[in-house]
Amino acid sequence: MKILIAADGSPYTKRALAYLAAHEEWLGTHHAYTVIHVAAAIPHRAAAFLAREQVKSFYEDDAEVVFKPIRAFFAMHGIKAKFVLRIGDAGMNIAKHGERGRFDLILMGSHGHGAAVALVMGSVATRVLSQCSTPVLLIR
Repeated sequence: MKILIAADGSPYTKRALAYLAAHEEWLGTHHAYTVIHVAAAIPHRAAAFLAREQVKSFYEDDAEVVFKPIRAFFAMHGIKAKFVLRIGDAGMNIAKHGERGRFDLILMGSHGHGAAVALVMGSVATRVLSQCSTPVLLIR
């Protein structure tokens, strides 16, 4: 099974990994894992004052903070995983990557604020669910 794990470095990402570790059917070398982190874009007016290398380094450093403990998690379990960084809207990028990569499952942590908050503030999980036909497992 191809599993896409959406990671933002929050406690909800840690809960999703703990869920994987606690369920043998989801964790193992018989699955292919890709971890995606979507960084918010630097406003174009701010980015205009930075060298391209500085912007690239900022995004890569941000992603590595998220990816480092996940790399350790998979290494501890003897599993190889791919790591993908995207820039922009998290929900849209996760959904697109899930569809284009023909993943069997998207696993992501969710804050679980509920429908009322999602209507006002939006929700990455809600966007992924609405823009993607890939099954999504939300961990709260």
